[in-house]
Amino acid sequence: MKTIFRFGLATLVACFVLSCAAHGQAVQKDYLTALEADKIRDAETPNERIKLFVQYADDRLRKFQYELDHPAANRHAEMLNYLMNSYIGCVDDASDIIQEGIEKQQNVRAGIDLIATKAKEFLEVLKKIALEGKEIDIYKINLDDAIEGTQDAINDAEKAKKNVAPPPVRRKN
Repeated sequence: MKTIFRFGLATLVACFVLSCAAHGQAVQKDYLTALEADKIRDAETPNERIKLFVQYADDRLRKFQYELDHPAANRHAEMLNYLMNSYIGCVDDASDIIQEGIEKQQNVRAGIDLIATKAKEFLEVLKKIALEGKEIDIYKINLDDAIEGTQDAINDAEKAKKNVAPPPVRRKN
């Protein structure tokens, strides 16, 4: 009888541990889809990775605007906050790649220029949402973080333009 009880208890504990592990994996929130993460990993240059992150940030911002105009029947607030957090993550990661590229003396000029121009466009959209946005109290904190993060990305790009290694010069023979 004791052996059956111990076996049952051990099985119950094992099932609990496995379900917790599976639940932890399912709850993991990552702002990139598996396909997007693969594209980032497969990108060969920092400029390609920056370009992808900027595209994904643009996509999240457009989806956010769409969700504002066409609210989902359920989980509307969660979706708005998820999309804004995803946007912030993409912009931050693009800025991080620029900083890494500068430290490693890689050619990230194209990425810096892309961030400098697109982040200004993003900032205009975010400020417009802050002024005219519907249900602003639902996502105000994340919106403020996004505005701040985008402004930081613009400032970092301007500083990076000064610090990036000059492009190679071709000599004519």
